[in-house]
Amino acid sequence: AGRVLSALRNHWKKTTLGVCLLSWGGNWLYGKHCDNLLRRAACQEAQAFGNQLIPSSMPLKKATVFLNPAACKGKARNLFEKNAAPILHLSGMDVTVVKTDYEGQAKKLLELMENTDLIIIAGGDGTVQEVITGLLRRADEAVFSKIPIGFIPLGKTCTLSQTLYPESTNQVYHIINATLAILKGETVPLDVLQIKGEKEQPVFAVTGLRWGSYRDAGVKVSKYWYLGPLKTKAAHFFSTFKEWPQKRQAALMYLGPTERPPEEPDEKPSRPPLYVRLYRRLRLYWSPPPKEIPQEVAPEDWEELKLSTIELSIATRNRQLDLT
Repeated sequence: AGRVLSALRNHWKKTTLGVCLLSWGGNWLYGKHCDNLLRRAACQEAQAFGNQLIPSSMPLKKATVFLNPAACKGKARNLFEKNAAPILHLSGMDVTVVKTDYEGQAKKLLELMENTDLIIIAGGDGTVQEVITGLLRRADEAVFSKIPIGFIPLGKTCTLSQTLYPESTNQVYHIINATLAILKGETVPLDVLQIKGEKEQPVFAVTGLRWGSYRDAGVKVSKYWYLGPLKTKAAHFFSTFKEWPQKRQAALMYLGPTERPPEEPDEKPSRPPLYVRLYRRLRLYWSPPPKEIPQEVAPEDWEELKLSTIELSIATRNRQLDLT
């Protein structure tokens, strides 16, 4: 023991380095162990949903997952398969995972999607925008917009998750909590922002719209990764030199929010007896209804605004939802 203490004292630099490595390794292993405990508890909770009995005449609930593997710098696929996929499969749902290969593919896939009971978005803000846009561009969007949409935050920027779920520094807990919320059927109505250009089709957003110098510089922050904590300042610094002045000119027209249409009852009225249906047809045959006079539709009250600004930010009320 004396020789060991003497060796440690004589090589104090190596001893200090070894203690630091052991402490870091122990903390890393403990974190992995805690994550495994979270996954096990979540799977047990999901198993309770899967063990529920359903009538033989009732079909399985179908869930379609739109997964963006490129989110979170290519880590989204591993995060989904390790933390969310086991929970979904244990829940007893018929899960179909659709992986996108390029930007904008989710919009096209939504146009071809068949009926489903649940849509799950697994990605970041960009994936949310694509799925919502593809859904609301459909000809039958009035029907498909009633399908509940779940969100599993896997991207680098997940603005919507800050509204829907409690904040957490543990990514595994954040993903598991979002997946369990989907199984429990926890839903909340959200505002949707429709953005129309002069030529392109409209796009839709649930958090907001940003356009300007700060937003453009923020996209280029990862380009200066080698500068460490100074990468954000460097991105804004070089962006300023590249373009000066940085004011943007725009002509904007906006329309106030549209009220949410009332929900129709899910239960269909019972079919009347045969003699009632025959009487109605004969009455329509002998005394057809008068022709309806088309009513003039009031023009939309658009407000026009000309802007000269460095940064334009339009946000919905979804960031300050009252979830109580």
